[in-house]
Amino acid sequence: MREKTYICRVDEIETGSPFIAKIRSLSVGIFRIGNSFHALLNVCPHRGAPLCEGPQCGTTAPVEQAQFIYHRDNEIVRCAWHGWEFDIKSGEALVDPSIRARTFPVTVEAGSIYVTA
Repeated sequence: MREKTYICRVDEIETGSPFIAKIRSLSVGIFRIGNSFHALLNVCPHRGAPLCEGPQCGTTAPVEQAQFIYHRDNEIVRCAWHGWEFDIKSGEALVDPSIRARTFPVTVEAGSIYVTA
């Protein structure tokens, strides 16, 4: 049964520093991107690593020429074990969108963050 769980106050989560919370038996990472909040299961679908403990970062853009363009700052979490990158908003793996980290709905009410899991 899915239920809404209080996580913390909005001002406790800074961009670049995910908040790891326990919801029943689940470890969940809550990320701030600008003024929006997103939650991912803290398990990498590749090999089960603690995904949300990896860096919140950007990635290189696909380009035609031999150059590096960094973009999507703070929209990506990179697994600390093998470097797989996931879109924080959708949970999709950048290398293969059919592979997804589990996401959860996040709501903000009166300055408090809730996750439905």
